[in-house]
Amino acid sequence: MKASGKGMTRGPGDLRVIACGMIAREVLAVKEKLGLDHLDLKCLPAELHYHPDRIPAAMETAIAEARAEGFQHVFVGYGDCGTGGLLDRVLEKHGVERIAGPHCFAFYQGLAAFEAQGDADMLVFYMTDFLCRQFEAFFIKPLGLDRHPELAKDYFGNYEKLVFLAQTDDPDLDKVAEDAAKMLGLAYERRSTGYGDLTRALDRAATAVR
Repeated sequence: MKASGKGMTRGPGDLRVIACGMIAREVLAVKEKLGLDHLDLKCLPAELHYHPDRIPAAMETAIAEARAEGFQHVFVGYGDCGTGGLLDRVLEKHGVERIAGPHCFAFYQGLAAFEAQGDADMLVFYMTDFLCRQFEAFFIKPLGLDRHPELAKDYFGNYEKLVFLAQTDDPDLDKVAEDAAKMLGLAYERRSTGYGDLTRALDRAATAVR
């Protein structure tokens, strides 16, 4: 049995997945579902979602750490995520691949479905299971909407609809998304996506190293 931790020996079939903290639960769910015991997850802070300019440097550090820990194989659970191609430059430098797509809202739906929506989703505000669970922490308090709810129009006035991309069937999360749409004055739609392209991407990456 392999020991874990920095400096421990890793086998040639071990895979480090470096992912956004916003999809940690989903990566672990796919790992369990597919029995990917050789997949090791390392997450960067979910807060980088609001600071895409910091993602490339954080990823470079995380890749270096993975190599130092003995991982020969690394896969990245990020889309471009607003880095304007800078993340891909880092990954190309290190010979590392990532899941295809611009962001998790795309690969959860599946890139084909996302692209088919096209202009119809131009004014959509997306939420996921994670963002429902963290709605207070990620939106309400940082934006001051708990103190000044009238600011919702200033922040979200350019959106027309809230679309909940549901990874699981959870009535509590449904209610959060529905209440959020009402609070923000947006139309509401729920799309049951599951894990979308994430499942296939992790399966391919894990199979390729075995």
